[in-house]
Amino acid sequence: MAQLGNRTYDTLFLDRDGIINRLRPGDYVKSWDEFEFLPGALNALTKCNAMFRRILVVTNQRGVGKGLMTRQALDEIHRRMLQTIAAHGGRIDKIYCCTELSENDPCRKPNIGMALQAQKEFPEIDFASALMVGDTSSDLLFGRNAGMHTVLIGEDDPQADYISLHQFSASLL
Repeated sequence: MAQLGNRTYDTLFLDRDGIINRLRPGDYVKSWDEFEFLPGALNALTKCNAMFRRILVVTNQRGVGKGLMTRQALDEIHRRMLQTIAAHGGRIDKIYCCTELSENDPCRKPNIGMALQAQKEFPEIDFASALMVGDTSSDLLFGRNAGMHTVLIGEDDPQADYISLHQFSASLL
């Protein structure tokens, strides 16, 4: 179990773009060739592997809904991402993604449909003992709406007022 401050957490929810891989401003990661792990992300996921009972990715992937990529291309990106993470000693237990365009879709963050799907699949998940780590206000609202503790992080950028996944994992006990 991971400890942050005086609280203990057993489930880690992560956004994908901007947390695990580099954002493509004004674009989407449409193929594995465009996917780039952020510095320290693989090491952080290895450390988190030992600290969390569950590690889940929750990601909005509107590029599929817009027709800019196929669901098969997205699944291939995720398959290769999971293989690379596992090869480095990390793990992701499940990826939940919303490809819908409508902000009203129950699974599109900040709505909590993906969290409820995860809890249905893994009934031991207690949102009060979960952390949601993201890089946008939508990620944080998703976590708060589900009753999770939230952490805002992002790329290693000296101008940024948030931290990287690598720095976050180093702060856990």
